[in-house]
Amino acid sequence: MNHRLLHRLDSPQAASILASLYGPEELASARYRYTSLIKGLCALVSQEDPEQAMEKAPHIRVFTAPGRTELGGNHTDHNHGKILAASIQLDVVALVLPRSDKQALFRSTGYPDVRIDLSDLSPRAAEQGTAKALLRGVAGELAAQGLALGGFTANADSTVFAGSGLSSSAAIAVLFGTIFDHLYGKGTRSALELAKIGQKAENTYFGKPSGLMDQTACAYGGGVLIDFEHEPDPNIQPIHLDMESLGLCLCVVHTRGNHADLTAEYAAIPQEMKAVARFFGKSVLRELDQETLLTHTEAIRKTLGDRPFLRALHFFHENQRVDAMQEALERAKTLSGTAGSAALMRYLRLVNESGDSSWKLLQNLYAPQNPKDQGLPLALALTRAFFETPGKPKPWLWACRVHGGGFAGTIQAYIPLEYLDSYKTLMESVFGPGAFTPLRIRPQGAVELVF
Repeated sequence: MNHRLLHRLDSPQAASILASLYGPEELASARYRYTSLIKGLCALVSQEDPEQAMEKAPHIRVFTAPGRTELGGNHTDHNHGKILAASIQLDVVALVLPRSDKQALFRSTGYPDVRIDLSDLSPRAAEQGTAKALLRGVAGELAAQGLALGGFTANADSTVFAGSGLSSSAAIAVLFGTIFDHLYGKGTRSALELAKIGQKAENTYFGKPSGLMDQTACAYGGGVLIDFEHEPDPNIQPIHLDMESLGLCLCVVHTRGNHADLTAEYAAIPQEMKAVARFFGKSVLRELDQETLLTHTEAIRKTLGDRPFLRALHFFHENQRVDAMQEALERAKTLSGTAGSAALMRYLRLVNESGDSSWKLLQNLYAPQNPKDQGLPLALALTRAFFETPGKPKPWLWACRVHGGGFAGTIQAYIPLEYLDSYKTLMESVFGPGAFTPLRIRPQGAVELVF
């Protein structure tokens, strides 16, 4: 057993690192989580290679990759738009030992073991949608870049729950890239390079037509504005986010809708937006402007139909809104008193406008083939009703919007701290225990931790 690492978890340095990742109030639970993973890895290595277990134990390395939350720019990245996003305290942690063979073994709490032979990295259709596809895909992309890969044994745990819109698959893909890069590539790859590797794995191996936003936000850490105008090399700017200091809790509510058979719904959004772009001889909507769209309304309706036009209009509104949201956040950070409060109110008003646009124009709150399942609209309607009653906060001191891809999953909400408990009670009375999850913006992206 790695007594030295266990001992270091109790050090002031470890306390500082874990508090930064998860918050001071979660320090004890974080230590317990990491301790359990260390013990589990030692047991796993003993099973795999009993003669080498004690020799290898002192060389355990620790990696983490966060989930992410989208703050603005719903479904704009695939048409080279702008996104506001941030990494969160929910993450995938892996305790890792390198191997001398070409086997990669990844064990994650609650999931079947994933094992691949690194000598065979070709995509496999049967693996699509699995962690094995992500592991093989990331390894395949790194090998194609010339990295001499070796194996590893990992014991992991994830708090980025699937179907949450918090990018569980992107977090895992970026984690795999970080592990391989640090074990065998000297940790020289940038966050953007690791994000691109993860995206390639998701697209080619995992079977998810993901843009680059999810992986970028997971890899970078903190709040970021990502401008995809010049993809594949987006412009990335850090943004300041500290909702708790502003008296708010950023959270998500999991409506537990069914994600089955929604692939076509997700795919239709970029397809229809790009169809509008092609109507003008362009490849993506970022190459157009709203005025051009509006002056050809009738022709687009006749050629493509109403929904592609509405979704294109959402793109232009949402893209402009991201800039306004960033400006409002900057003003709320730097200004005090009435001016700072006004900037915060403007930011929250823009969040609500984003939610309205996704609901009315983008139309990604429920699937047309299943009109009785409308958990996302229900959660948004209940949130608004909760705050639009007498005695609740002044207008715009709260906000809510769809979170992530939509159609099922989660909403995002900004809740005044004094109403947090009663809001949680309401949401969990409707959507079940555990439906409410508070989020904390963490400053670190995908990293190796050294205690």
